Amino acid sequence: MELKKADIKIVVAAHKPYQMPVDKMYLPVQVGASGKESIGYIRDDEGKNISYKNKNYCELTGLYWAWKNTKSDYLGLVHYRRHFARKKVIRLFSKSGKWNNVVDFKYLTEKIFSGENDIKIILPLKRNYFIETNYSQYIHAHHAEDLDITQKILQEKYPDYIKAYKLVMKDTKGHRFNMFIMERSLADQYCAWLFDILFELEKRLDISNYSDNDKRVFGFVSERLLDVWIEKNRYSYVELPALYMEKRSWVKKITNFILRKIKYKRA
Repeated sequence: MELKKADIKIVVAAHKPYQMPVDKMYLPVQVGASGKESIGYIRDDEGKNISYKNKNYCELTGLYWAWKNTKSDYLGLVHYRRHFARKKVIRLFSKSGKWNNVVDFKYLTEKIFSGENDIKIILPLKRNYFIETNYSQYIHAHHAEDLDITQKILQEKYPDYIKAYKLVMKDTKGHRFNMFIMERSLADQYCAWLFDILFELEKRLDISNYSDNDKRVFGFVSERLLDVWIEKNRYSYVELPALYMEKRSWVKKITNFILRKIKYKRA
């Protein structure tokens, strides 16, 4: 395949109108569109879809739609407020703004998928919890049964993934946000595996008493499963910065992180 002619589709999951990258490889998709008015983007309730599950699956309803209804050489998923940035970000806060640092077709085909290496997957930089493992961080923020039942499902349906699952759960670092760009054959493989597990988890997990945030459980669990899939299959990948397009309060994020840990210990 000639990379200059490659068809790259990167879904931009959105639930409201927002500034979008100008590069044609980006495909804004209205996620959770079922029963809602159009915001001017492609809707994830067209064709084969799980749009109605958006409150529980988050941006994954957009991924499912793209997996089932599009064809391309590469498939990716980002968020309307969070994009992949060039590896060497220069003048991040330049007058032209952050948007000039969002990866484009030329950057991907010339710098990443250049044919000079065997890289077929792009992931965001890992988040390091330092004093927490992926497992302990999750159960402090959500419900332990989410991951415990997931492990049981893996043991039954994909037992060869258990070793990788345990390694990932013990690690203090992990890829987050459900963001990736992959060669399409790998993305198809990943989606088939991922949604098979999540649909089974949905059958077994009682979330009737969960908070609205915790009911987004399948989106949260999938963040952890991506690393399990990568670890088990030993796929090579490159990491790029995840560029958040709005201001964030790191003091608030760190405070909430500590409070969740204290609350869990008390419980």
